[in-house]
Amino acid sequence: MKIPRIHFLAFVALLTAAAPLRAHAQSPAVARMKTHIELLSSDSLQGRETGSDGEEMAADYIRSQFEAAGLLVSGGLQGYFQDFPFFNGRKINDETFLELNNKKLELGVDYQVLPESMTADFGADIVSVGFGIDAEGRNDYGGKDVKNKFVVVERGHHEPDNPHSKYADAATVSAKLDAAEKHGAIGVIFVDPAGQALDPMVLNYSRKTTVSNVMAVYMPGMKASALAGKQLYGYISLHDEEGMGRNVLGYIDHQAPYTIVIGAHYDHLGYGDDGSLHRGEPAIHNGADDNASGTAMVIELASELLNDAYMGYNYLLMAFSGEEKGLLGSNYFTKNPSIDLGKVACMINFDMVGRLDPEKNTVGINGVGTSPTWNKALATIQIDDMKTKTSESGIGPSDQTSFYLKDIPAIHYFSGTHADYHKPSDDAHLINYDGVDKIYRHVLQLLEALNKVREKLVFTATKQDENGDVPRWKVSLGVVPDYMFSGEGMRIDGVTPEKPAGKAGLKVGDIVVKLGDVEVKDMMSYMRALSKFDKGQSTVVEYLRDGKRKKKKLTF
Repeated sequence: MKIPRIHFLAFVALLTAAAPLRAHAQSPAVARMKTHIELLSSDSLQGRETGSDGEEMAADYIRSQFEAAGLLVSGGLQGYFQDFPFFNGRKINDETFLELNNKKLELGVDYQVLPESMTADFGADIVSVGFGIDAEGRNDYGGKDVKNKFVVVERGHHEPDNPHSKYADAATVSAKLDAAEKHGAIGVIFVDPAGQALDPMVLNYSRKTTVSNVMAVYMPGMKASALAGKQLYGYISLHDEEGMGRNVLGYIDHQAPYTIVIGAHYDHLGYGDDGSLHRGEPAIHNGADDNASGTAMVIELASELLNDAYMGYNYLLMAFSGEEKGLLGSNYFTKNPSIDLGKVACMINFDMVGRLDPEKNTVGINGVGTSPTWNKALATIQIDDMKTKTSESGIGPSDQTSFYLKDIPAIHYFSGTHADYHKPSDDAHLINYDGVDKIYRHVLQLLEALNKVREKLVFTATKQDENGDVPRWKVSLGVVPDYMFSGEGMRIDGVTPEKPAGKAGLKVGDIVVKLGDVEVKDMMSYMRALSKFDKGQSTVVEYLRDGKRKKKKLTF
């Protein structure tokens, strides 16, 4: 149910006044953070997807908290908001239609338009060209006349059991579209090989796509032999849709020469997008840990940082949107900053700080290699019996990366993954508020230590990232990595049964040490390994289970 804004504000007031505390003792700061988390992760905000009404309501709430704390508008902004455009998906226009031998086909039932398709009207004969591959000494077109015609091709290639087939690269959707264009075809109809169903990621309209110079459709359940010789007539029309996301910024001016940026993303997955690990009917992904927890910590710091102990720096408090879609909000800010980035001393990011494991009792702090000051300051801090696990890399799957790539020392606080990550079950009642308290006190002591420095932190490029190369990948194993794992390899903390790793039989606790030809030493090498593959390709994964090295074949 969509709540009108006027009713939402009344709801905020009611929740803030009436939310009871849990039975265990909490500091006033943690009690306030609990209220923020419960509100931001309520069903009323519908999962806070970037560009949605829920995101707008969450932004209004964060703005109200910044304003109440007395934070200033940052730089040249007109208010607390910084809006940014983003790609909001490839859309099929209503005018689209297809007729096969004068019989109208139903979109979504008889056929689907691939997001790579160009827009055009047409009437053309259909020619079958097998797998549609023209590469590596193989030409499935075989001299056939396909000029100004549609070709029907089977997905995949003729060596499906060979994970290292030389035809794998030529079997991707984009490669087959290029081959069709090369031979003069105006469009491609993809059909499934016998016994294989289309991977839904092929019809992923939310990803940014390179539009082909030919039309592209998929016909489920059809065979190439049943289409060859027939005529296809119609009009295919698509467009890229632009959305607007919203960062929320508040400034504390202590008249200091340098500013510390403190941020967290507040967006989440709405009813579940590409990043969801939920299988089943769409459901609200409330994202209590990811990342209402980090946002609540930023809101609480808005008042705390007005105190005398923190007068050595100015502070820019930021709630980013678009993180789940690819660090969009933080990337936009670093390219369109409201303050002089040359005067930014460092950046501290909170992403998932609400589920400290009571047994491991360890908070992760990533990016300590981005300045020698981090380890010096962290060495002076001990909060109860909580341990810390640090990593050097300035590049990681959260917003600190955007600042690191601008040569700003940046770290990321992180309490670890869990079984509810990117699922509808990431709800407020599962937050470990004792753990939130420990992490919050750790952050305060770090800020106190930095206030003894009162200078711009020295930036250092971390060794594995000196070329600024951020791995990009189109495939996933369908696992949740254990980011707190300190050994060699990538330890699995969660497995989605229907995804490649689950189908191959990998389990929680397995440690991936090699993927294809790439040795997996850590998260960075794991991401680089994934970047080598496309959808539909097969490979061999090597992993450790109970100390024994095993191998499995899997298909992305």
